[in-house]
Amino acid sequence: MKRSDVSLIALRRILRATELYGRDLARAAGLTPVQIRVLQIVAETGQSTPKAISARMGVSQPTMTTLIDRLVAKGLVERRRSEADRRQMNIFVTEAGREAIARAPDPLHDRYVAAFEALPDWEQAMLVAALERVAGLLDAGHLDVAPVLDLGDIRKAPPAN
Repeated sequence: MKRSDVSLIALRRILRATELYGRDLARAAGLTPVQIRVLQIVAETGQSTPKAISARMGVSQPTMTTLIDRLVAKGLVERRRSEADRRQMNIFVTEAGREAIARAPDPLHDRYVAAFEALPDWEQAMLVAALERVAGLLDAGHLDVAPVLDLGDIRKAPPAN
């Protein structure tokens, strides 16, 4: 088998694992992996700002606004003006948001991060270089993406069951 075919099979396996996890998450919690990650980030400290969440996830503020709007509409987070600076909006996880996090299956993202961080530094660097090269080969370096294993537009709704 040609190496290019082997590489495409490996890419397809990654995409398929991501797709299956997204379906499981949508079925269990009605959310996308990115939406769960936003909830987890806010839940870590009890509150956050859209700017801080977007910086941590590496996405634009308009993308984060869309994600937060969807979570507010589902009753999973709420926006409140800061008491200290009325211009600043804070995001809080609701009880329903905490329940959604608890219902979510074990995140594929977390499993990957744990396994990746267990690798020696040289192997991590090699994998990052190879993955960045693959992204370049696919002309995908310009895409607005978060460090979360998910398919498609991160502002999207979860897939239908």
